[in-house]
Amino acid sequence: MKSAAVPPAEVDFSDPGAPVAPAFGDVYHSRAGALAQARHVFVAGNGLPARWRGRERFVVLETGFGLGNNFLATWDAWRQDPARCERLVFVSVEKHPLRREDLVRAHAHSALPELARQLVDHWPPLTAGLHTLNFESGCVELLLGLGDARELLRELVLQADALYLDGFAPQRNPELWDEWLLKSLSRHAVPGTTAATWSINRPMRRALASLGFEVELAAGFASKPEMTVARFAPRHLPQRPAGREPLAPAARRAVIVGAGLAGAACALALARQGLACTVVDELPGAAPASSGNPAGLFHGTLNPDDGPHARFNRAAALATQALLAELGLPHQQGLLRLETRRPLDAMQGVPGYVQALSAQAASALAGTTLAHPAWFYPGGGALAPAAYTRAMLNASGAALLLGQHVAALEEAVDGWRLLDAQGHLVAEAPLVVLAGGHAQLPLLGELAADLVVQRGQLTHLPAAPWCPALPVAGEGYAIADGQGGLWCGATTQDGDLDPSLREADQADNLARYARLAGLAAAPRAPLAGRVAWRLIAPDRLPLIGGLATPGEAAEQLRLQPRRPGLVVCTGLASRGITWAALAGRLVAALALGSPRPLEAELLDAVDPLRFALRRRRKPGR
Repeated sequence: MKSAAVPPAEVDFSDPGAPVAPAFGDVYHSRAGALAQARHVFVAGNGLPARWRGRERFVVLETGFGLGNNFLATWDAWRQDPARCERLVFVSVEKHPLRREDLVRAHAHSALPELARQLVDHWPPLTAGLHTLNFESGCVELLLGLGDARELLRELVLQADALYLDGFAPQRNPELWDEWLLKSLSRHAVPGTTAATWSINRPMRRALASLGFEVELAAGFASKPEMTVARFAPRHLPQRPAGREPLAPAARRAVIVGAGLAGAACALALARQGLACTVVDELPGAAPASSGNPAGLFHGTLNPDDGPHARFNRAAALATQALLAELGLPHQQGLLRLETRRPLDAMQGVPGYVQALSAQAASALAGTTLAHPAWFYPGGGALAPAAYTRAMLNASGAALLLGQHVAALEEAVDGWRLLDAQGHLVAEAPLVVLAGGHAQLPLLGELAADLVVQRGQLTHLPAAPWCPALPVAGEGYAIADGQGGLWCGATTQDGDLDPSLREADQADNLARYARLAGLAAAPRAPLAGRVAWRLIAPDRLPLIGGLATPGEAAEQLRLQPRRPGLVVCTGLASRGITWAALAGRLVAALALGSPRPLEAELLDAVDPLRFALRRRRKPGR
């Protein structure tokens, strides 16, 4: 059984100059100094800063994040270099990450106090999977993989420019140095990728050489006379999966169709990668459709097997939490999800992400009586999706082209042309992102058949007899409006396009509200609320990725050739607030070829071609 939680490191700080990992019987760094060792062995050992100069993006891949000194030293070198690359992406894996309080202790006397403080401030909950931490307005990115390196390295989708090999000593931590793991690392190398480590372990050097690296010994640090440096120069280039190639690697402009949550998040993520963005929508304002609802929830999920849905939702919820903090957007902080089906001790919470509370403890947080125990998501909450959309659009600096209907796409030599119903040009760019709702279905071609348009009606209760201080979800939800009332809902009707408020749907919403509140009967209220539509995939996950090249069908998603310059980001269902930030980041990575913020298995789980592949594998079903 998988677990959402990652076992933290136990660190012995009795010798502040050389913290020890008792489980491995080894020190985290040389007594001669952590930063000095990092600068000599890893930064200089990989030819930095010279090798990143003139580059748009430089990617470092590290085994063993430890105390984070290698990251801090590399970040500092980037900061100090006036000719630095535009963006530094530092990817690191760690099986036993530090608790936040231990990270504070490790850097209490750091020679880089400002950078160390930022690292501590951004430190994530210790949950399995990839965490994206942004610094320097997104120009420095730490992609931190928490879990077993032997599993995570297989799941990373990236091409590294430099490798930092920094596990504990090979005799004490052999799993980070054997040929199997080094082969996994080499899959992320390209010709010219360098590697460096303080170790001169002979089996490690032989393995690197057998994998296509030119291996040398160099002057070591402090008491170590030698260290290992290497450069990837294989005789034969490994074939890259067609479905993992970037869709528009040279694009400097993008057009996003859809001015809701998905479109705004895509514009922000692409703008942070240096692209000039234009957002097009046929309606006259931003957040026009379901993104215009007055309030909505965001939170992760938890299940006993930590399957793809739970992992994707967790990654998305943490990405939303981080982006809201960056934007400084006010919102209701914290969320309670009532648990009525199974005992809470059947699953373990994760500190900082989700906590199991008794009915009494949950009631204390809610400021009102709750009849059931609950999961408390401290980073979850509620906000107005329209405010979130506007904040992302403002931060992106995107140009808005509103009131413009896009009826067709036309492939051009240098990208795509967007045409209106009369065939007139609306916009053109090397990269187009389709990030709209159900009105955009005609542009999706065959993908439209894989999506269901679902009507939802939510209800406003102006004077609520039960009004929790925190958003509460379960069978339905309740979100205080700040004026003594609340929003509750929401109904679900597939294929229903009726835009009018309906008494029967309001009665359903109020009945769910009464069950949440433990009321004997549903309250009466005048008909008030809002109707909107969601796009939902059969497996309740979004569609994010490229479209198939016409006439080419592969047996694996990662082998499927894609149409260049075109990305889909849709099907955000009722989780648009939760999913948007991660979806936008993923769109930018898929388009430009930067390290993907999700593991390969989760990329497949949200790939828009997954349903077509399943149909090919099971004809007639």
